[in-house]
Amino acid sequence: MTAKIVLGYILKTIGVILGIVVFYIILGLVLPLIEVSAEDDGQPKDIPIYIYTNGVHTDIVMPVKNDLQDWGAKVPFSNTQSKRTDYNYIGIGWGDKGFYLDTPTWADLKASTALKAAFWLSDSAMHCTYYKTMKEGEDCKMIMISRDQYKNLVKFVEDKFDRDQNGNFIVIPTNAVYDVNDAFYDAKGTYSFLYTCNTWANDALKAAGQKAALWTPSDFGIFRHYK
Repeated sequence: MTAKIVLGYILKTIGVILGIVVFYIILGLVLPLIEVSAEDDGQPKDIPIYIYTNGVHTDIVMPVKNDLQDWGAKVPFSNTQSKRTDYNYIGIGWGDKGFYLDTPTWADLKASTALKAAFWLSDSAMHCTYYKTMKEGEDCKMIMISRDQYKNLVKFVEDKFDRDQNGNFIVIPTNAVYDVNDAFYDAKGTYSFLYTCNTWANDALKAAGQKAALWTPSDFGIFRHYK
């Protein structure tokens, strides 16, 4: 095989990779513009939930406890460093374990973490964060949903947790938490550039019958529908 042929293969490979990257960027910009409309189930919308982003990950934030769900019983306060029990909200997000544990901000991102996450090479985790209050802003939007919509949302979120033989969520022992009010748990599924933490959060909104992007890999694709 001559050097010219080898060079040709290399250039073709680079071209294919660049083509995939460009196509992915186009999809990531265009598909989030297509809105999936909210569903009206005819019930009163009296349960507040929130979407919250730290600039990397989008969380679904729910009441810690109501007559439909007690998150404190399934995501124990004792698994947080504060161990406080007076929180009112819990934010839950799904994503790549390496991203969550090693990349609290984009400035912390390592090439090895990004490559593993992009190509189905690492495990996933649930990030659970307790809050006393929620404050609306560009990074946090409140959504009122019905009881049935909340039941659907809870089922969607719970189904992503891995469980032990007793059916309990499996906490990840780590000091790489973001604050004193959060903890990580083992999760089902594998993160990739096609299914990111924000794609999961977007699907959670769909499960709850709320506005969402047709598909999105980014938090922007979600929040643009809640401006």
